[in-house]
Amino acid sequence: MKKVFLLLCIAVFALSANAQVYLGGSFGITHDDDIDATNFTIAPEIGYKLNDTWHFGAEIGFSHTNKTKIGEDLDVNSFHFAPYARWNYFNKGMVRLFLEGGIGISTYKVEDHDNHNGFEIGIKPGLALDVTNHFSFVTKFGFLGYRDEYKYINSASGLSLSSEDLSIGFVYSF
Repeated sequence: MKKVFLLLCIAVFALSANAQVYLGGSFGITHDDDIDATNFTIAPEIGYKLNDTWHFGAEIGFSHTNKTKIGEDLDVNSFHFAPYARWNYFNKGMVRLFLEGGIGISTYKVEDHDNHNGFEIGIKPGLALDVTNHFSFVTKFGFLGYRDEYKYINSASGLSLSSEDLSIGFVYSF
């Protein structure tokens, strides 16, 4: 039994010797003049670089939307949790392109109404600029998949390239 335990410890150490934990997050603010709506989002994340190709992590975030509708303000607050797997398919110098596949769950509350729960499953393309060995800027734009009332967005499936699907952030690797 001791030999099996020792072998497992060595295997875990060997697999994780190249891996790194990273912390980061994103911030977003958008305004839609057509419907007079402003959206603010902050989403910290934590992840694990298994190797240069695969990263695993999770994002937890808060969004606030203010929409003026026929002279009255409508406020919506939402929280989301979204674990993901990131596949880095192109790495040249400081530029890295990736696809991030994940599942997200959210809950939101419209002022003076009941809570609503939603989810999404899909892929987000992204770009990372590795400024140093430890610091990277990360941006994601677009979504391909299915959403059901996720973060105050109506149910939809397909490809979305709206400003609501743009996030700019950073990560710091330890």
